[in-house]
Amino acid sequence: MAKTAVEKIIGAHAGQDVAAGDVVTARVDRVLLHDVTGPIALDQFEAMGARRLADPDAVVLVNDHIAPAKDVVSATNLARMRDFATAHGARLFDAGAGIEHTLLPEQGLVAPGGLVIGTDSHTCTAGAFGALGVGLGSSDIAAAMALGSFWLPVPATIRVDFRGVPGRFVAGKDLILAVLGRIGCDGSLDRALEFTGEGIGALGMEARMALCNMAVEASATTCFVPPDAATRAWAEAKGVAAHYVWSDADAVWDSEIAIDLAAVGPLCARPFSPGNVASVERVVREVGPLAIQQVYIGNCSNGTLTDLRQAASVLRGRRVAPGVTAIAVPATRAIYRAALAEGVIDTLLEAGAIIGPPTCGACAGLHMGVLAAGQRAVATINRNFRGRMGAADAEIYLANAYVAAACAVAGRLAHPAEVMGEEGPG
Repeated sequence: MAKTAVEKIIGAHAGQDVAAGDVVTARVDRVLLHDVTGPIALDQFEAMGARRLADPDAVVLVNDHIAPAKDVVSATNLARMRDFATAHGARLFDAGAGIEHTLLPEQGLVAPGGLVIGTDSHTCTAGAFGALGVGLGSSDIAAAMALGSFWLPVPATIRVDFRGVPGRFVAGKDLILAVLGRIGCDGSLDRALEFTGEGIGALGMEARMALCNMAVEASATTCFVPPDAATRAWAEAKGVAAHYVWSDADAVWDSEIAIDLAAVGPLCARPFSPGNVASVERVVREVGPLAIQQVYIGNCSNGTLTDLRQAASVLRGRRVAPGVTAIAVPATRAIYRAALAEGVIDTLLEAGAIIGPPTCGACAGLHMGVLAAGQRAVATINRNFRGRMGAADAEIYLANAYVAAACAVAGRLAHPAEVMGEEGPG
């Protein structure tokens, strides 16, 4: 019987033929924990009487959310993660190493055909690499750490076909915002998303991360990008043991969606939902000169070297507007060093931006960029719910790094073409 790639990968890990709707137990290649929800899973692991990890090499602990520690509680969480890793021989990436979903592929800990689970909903980012990533609750993660496997319902797959190639100032962020604008935040509930088409081939691996990272904002269980030459080049460079999987030509899809990229410009999601999507130019027309107080460029898929380069291309020779705090956060130490070597960090600093250490702090509203009541931000993060970055009435507009940088210069919502003196859209 013809299968989707999602069915094939889950079936390979379950050791049986599977179809959408089945509930199976599958072995896991990687178990990921971070310093907010991770300690809860560690407590559950011990409470269930587990004494050892099924596979210490499969378990990865990352201190990235409240790192560097902002208070005694966060310092205690970081210490708990360190102590557990030492006691059980698990791999630990401590404060400053990087943000988990960027760090794992950078370290070759995600591989095509693999199955990754984590205590974070954005584990679906692994789909960019021809793998599957699934976010789970702390109890399920604890059980998987002890048993080396977990149970899951096999999701049906929605196929998203991106036709054409991205235009000027259009990034991976815009492709997933286009999907969210089409199907909404519950449009793939209990389903998987497979991203295909000519538009995918035009994206680098980092742009694919931005695309897959927000699949969960459409309530997807997981997502998948079919491997291609870019995937192979990445896997060979990382030296990972790749198992390339593709959906069969006659696979049965839950539904199919086509998105014409010729009609997609830079997009943004307005408060207070990632699904409240419109073009940047439309929003500018609707709201007028809407002042902002903060710009944030970073997060688990938009603090890449690609994002920093995009921001620098807009900020080069320009200054952040008075009254605006612009923060850029390289997602890993390696990205930070590469951006330094290229002069990208210097460009951002010269423009007046603040460079933060690799941390999820501002994105999750924990520290190092929290918004006050009544403030407004443009950010490359993945969520803009009430209270996401601080005060409940603070407004967050989600956008790509080009747009965020342009807004930092303008001091308001703005299209990058306007700031760069190019012919405007439309």
